[in-house]
Amino acid sequence: MKKRLSVLLQFILIPIMSFASEGAVVDTGVTAWMITSTALVLLMIPGLALFYGGLVRSKNVLGTMMHSFGAMGIMTVMWIAVGYSMSFGSNILGGWIGWNPDYFFLRGIDTKILDSGVPEYVFSMFQGKFAILTPALIAGAFAERVSFKGYMIFIALWGLLVYYPLCHWVWSEGGFIYNMGAAGAIDFAGGTVVHISAGVSGLAAALFIGARRGYPKTQIRPSNLVMTLFGAGLLWVGWFGFNAGSSVSSGLATAQALTATQIAAAAGALGWMIIEYIHLGKSTALGFASGILAGLVAVTPAAGVVQPMGALALGFAAAALCYYAIQLKEKLGCDDSLDAFGIHGVGGILGALLLVFFIRDSWMEDASAAVNGTWTIWQQLGVQAVAVGIAIAYAVVVTIIILVILKAFGGLRATAAEEMEGLDRSYHGERGYGMVNPN
Repeated sequence: MKKRLSVLLQFILIPIMSFASEGAVVDTGVTAWMITSTALVLLMIPGLALFYGGLVRSKNVLGTMMHSFGAMGIMTVMWIAVGYSMSFGSNILGGWIGWNPDYFFLRGIDTKILDSGVPEYVFSMFQGKFAILTPALIAGAFAERVSFKGYMIFIALWGLLVYYPLCHWVWSEGGFIYNMGAAGAIDFAGGTVVHISAGVSGLAAALFIGARRGYPKTQIRPSNLVMTLFGAGLLWVGWFGFNAGSSVSSGLATAQALTATQIAAAAGALGWMIIEYIHLGKSTALGFASGILAGLVAVTPAAGVVQPMGALALGFAAAALCYYAIQLKEKLGCDDSLDAFGIHGVGGILGALLLVFFIRDSWMEDASAAVNGTWTIWQQLGVQAVAVGIAIAYAVVVTIIILVILKAFGGLRATAAEEMEGLDRSYHGERGYGMVNPN
């Protein structure tokens, strides 16, 4: 029974977790796919930069895009130094975090091969891309009003104190969320670790920092929706590595996750277009792009456990709920600039909870066998809800603590003069559009 549970945990529930053992040899097919997946996830970073950059005013386009590109630098260095060890090392401090001296600057994995046949270097780099993307998502919540230096310090602290612990709890074998219930909380590729944590942290930061100057009285228009659409397309493509790569295999589980990803993205985009047409009498390009992301976010925790009909349902449900969340945000006057919470927070919560109603029967049978009885979807829903609640509470509280500390040492908010001039000129000495009026 223990062996069966171990198989369930490693290859059905959270297949991104894999371990090295003596005598493992490189599987070149799986390794080639994982290298490809790693590149696809990295592609999502410039995709996000384009998506966000097109949504802000022209005076802030470079500054906004640098939030994503800056994360590629600082979060990579932090990941190899301590992040991989804190996320996937053995439990220390009562299981709050992990640690493995071999993972410090990756110095001890030079020749290690995981049981899946993938060099541990590849797995560590694949996981490192998630650690880059997650804090970059938060930037959408407070776009156009934060200093670049303050942002870089913020994401460094956030990665250290929020992302690495959550990653350890959910995806590491010793994590307590990994071991909840019959077979842990289901988070196939990052609904809880990535999207919920980034979404709720972004909302907390947006409220703490305050709205942009003039919001909501002054109309703030996107500078380049063509750029945003192109960014959404790159995100869609990159998401195949994000979800299907999380199988750490090149077989049936990979195909299942890839199919669910495509269907949910399409359903989200179509659903958003239909809702907009009913509500506004037209379907917008921004709405289509938002629908793509809503569907992709919702299917992220579920990609490995739901069938096509489940992915379709999650995509449509995410379009409806995220659309409503954005409308509500505008009525409440909350300046979540680029809807980080409305898309990632709400979509991630929906996907993490609703996936239980579309889960494969084989998964439930294995979970029941693991407890020597019957494991129901309602029991699994309880586990999912607890995991979601922990992620929300922890991310919000620690994010606010980080913001309070930063405020004491100068804060994250740009000055009034810097905000008026724009992030591009204030922090980078450049303009994104040359002779174009920056306002």
